[in-house]
Amino acid sequence: MRHPLRLFQMMWLDLLASRELAWQLMVRDINTKYRQSILGFFWAFLPAIVMATGFTLAQSAGVVNIGKTSIPYPAYVMFSMTLWQTFVEALNGPVQAVTSAKVMLARVNFPREALVLAKLGEVFFNFGIKLILIIGLFLWFKIPVTASVILAPVALIHLVLLGTFFGVLLAPAGMLYQDFTMGLTLATSLWLFITPVVYPVPTQGLFGTIVKLNPVTPLLVAIRELATTGVISDPTSFWIASLIGAVGLLLAWISYRLAMPFVVEKISS
Repeated sequence: MRHPLRLFQMMWLDLLASRELAWQLMVRDINTKYRQSILGFFWAFLPAIVMATGFTLAQSAGVVNIGKTSIPYPAYVMFSMTLWQTFVEALNGPVQAVTSAKVMLARVNFPREALVLAKLGEVFFNFGIKLILIIGLFLWFKIPVTASVILAPVALIHLVLLGTFFGVLLAPAGMLYQDFTMGLTLATSLWLFITPVVYPVPTQGLFGTIVKLNPVTPLLVAIRELATTGVISDPTSFWIASLIGAVGLLLAWISYRLAMPFVVEKISS
């Protein structure tokens, strides 16, 4: 930290040097994940379909009053759920990567960025599979799209950066203590309920304020709006959340590089 320019130069060089290893790790992880599964790629769709079916039945029966959504409700939930899944995968990826690579980290010296890059590649690969469901939804429900839909991938990248920021920040601690890995599952389950995945953004009350303060909200809503209405309803919050993700990821990356040598030394002793 005494020579920040040298630090950034080393970070950049290590990032470039880690590309080939990251590619190999990504291919290995994807093959392992889907080769040992009977349902295979269907697992990428299943959570969104189950969630949409459950909430659609509950709304039809009058058990819950969701309110009016901009697109047919089953499509609304499935589309939003795929975006939420992508965010959670980006968050969990770095923690899972360093935890599963403990032995390799202790024995082999390689750019630690390769683990994070591999998981990022896996996140985008999984979203590519989910995209088939999204396109199918738009065709089935005849949802019109605007020219702004071409900007939706940019907002999606911002959402992934935000998730990666939290994941990289927690990765060193997650490598030391299993509590972080188990706690993430609980935290993301609670986080889902303050994110407008199965309901529109509330405009009033304390719950509405909490939902709006959630940094995932403006990014997820922006992707949904760019793909449907073509207009981002709250651009200020979108750019604030994007800035949090980008700056936070840079700071988390620095923290990750500084912390990992000590963490690896501790698990090796």
